[in-house]
Amino acid sequence: MEDYLLQYGVLVVYALLAIAVPIGMLLISYLATFIKIRPSKPNEVKLSAYESGLPPFGPKPVMFNFRYYYYAILFVVFDVETVLIFPWAVKYGVLSKQFGLIAMFAMFVFLFIVTVPFIYAWRKGDLEWIYNRN
Repeated sequence: MEDYLLQYGVLVVYALLAIAVPIGMLLISYLATFIKIRPSKPNEVKLSAYESGLPPFGPKPVMFNFRYYYYAILFVVFDVETVLIFPWAVKYGVLSKQFGLIAMFAMFVFLFIVTVPFIYAWRKGDLEWIYNRN
């Protein structure tokens, strides 16, 4: 039981530090402003949006091609697939001795589950940059 707590205790300490350090920095900054160590003189120029050194002109553009999201989602899916396949490929020799064809079958099932939606998106035309609605 102590080994278990020791192993995960490090993660708990890491998580607490990951939360405490940014909060501590924000509190120090706030206290430095509050006790007048750091001056705070906001004005219109400091509060305006920065746009390449020029004053902003006009409203922000709202045009955004939604097609980027398809590519981003597909990239994430296949990036995760690669991350999951690589360790399996490295250890396949050990796995095949221990589990036989079950290890190969499990990877084929995984590849099937990932490939079917890719083929669906491809046939639907979601991977085409110029979308023809005929």
